[in-house]
Formats: sequence, structure tokens, C-alpha cells
Amino acid sequence: MACATGASRFEANGGTALLDEPAAYPVPAEARTGPLWDALREVMDPEIPISLVDLGLIYDIRQDGGTVEVDLTFTATACPCMAFIHYDITDRLKQEAGVDEVKVNEVWSPAWTKTRISEAGRHALRTFGVSM
Repeated sequence: MACATGASRFEANGGTALLDEPAAYPVPAEARTGPLWDALREVMDPEIPISLVDLGLIYDIRQDGGTVEVDLTFTATACPCMAFIHYDITDRLKQEAGVDEVKVNEVWSPAWTKTRISEAGRHALRTFGVSM
């Protein structure tokens, strides 16, 4: 399967891995538009009330018929909220018209850094006393 960003994917053992570096991955902020991106803007990090999109955790979203694939990273490999976040993404996207199945792929490259946080996310973090 090819990503919207141009990367090839390899699926094995229920997981998906990128085979080559996409041209623009994660998807640039200006390209994060449409109903699926908007839906995921409603999914908040369980620890702080900031959307996963604004935190820069959602790298890509693709839809093929009724199946949606989301590439997601975490701030740390031992994030205690991984299962909650997977569930929240799946639950929210299945509320969208035409979405029957959601696959969430955990990706670790490129690694998440605080530079991926949107300006809205930075503002929200400062509101909660987190310096940026």
C-alpha cells in the first residue's frame, strides 16, 4: 500500500512498517485538512487536554474505501497511555461517515520532538504551566 506521502509500506505480523522515507513525512501542517484530521483534533491526550494532532503525534491519515489507516507516534516508547490513545482514535474515527475499520500504526521514525507541537498546542501547554 502506498501512503499519501509517497512511502511504500510492508505489512507483517499485524504491524506496518515504512520501507522508505516519504517525501513529506510526517504530513506537513498545511496538508492536515479534511474531516478525518478534524475528527482527530477532537481526540485529546489523556494526560493533558491537548489534541493528538496539535501535539504532533499523528503523522499521516489515509483512507481506502471504508478503511482508515493512521500513523501515530508517541513522545516515549514507554508511554503509559498507548492503549487509551489507540482506543480513542479508533472510537472517534468510526463515528465518521463511511469509516468501517481503523488501523493504527505505531511509527518511531522520524522520532517525535517538541518541534512537532503546533502553535495552538504550544499555547495550550503554556496555559497549563508547561514551558516551551
